[in-house]
Amino acid sequence: MTVAAILWQAEPGGGFRIIDALPLVAIFVVFYFLLFLPNQRRQKKQQEMLQSLKNGDRVITSGGVHGTIVGLRDDYVVLRVPPDQLRIEVLRSSVSAVESPKE
Repeated sequence: MTVAAILWQAEPGGGFRIIDALPLVAIFVVFYFLLFLPNQRRQKKQQEMLQSLKNGDRVITSGGVHGTIVGLRDDYVVLRVPPDQLRIEVLRSSVSAVESPKE
């Protein structure tokens, strides 16, 4: 019998015990709370922001373009971009943030 076979042999009378699976379950719980849950919250917040866009909002796109919304369509947003008041059409999903009004 090889060393590997001896190491992998089950203990006599041993079956599956719940205590053997606890470390694995604990790892999954930690990953859920540290990785998956915050990501779901961030996605939900981003989706709510995209749904609440309206004309006149100053936004920043994922490409770094700053502009003011002058038109909304289903999947697109029309932005007015200074200094030449150029109008560009971008995907609604490319809007990454709404700028807060300057005081």
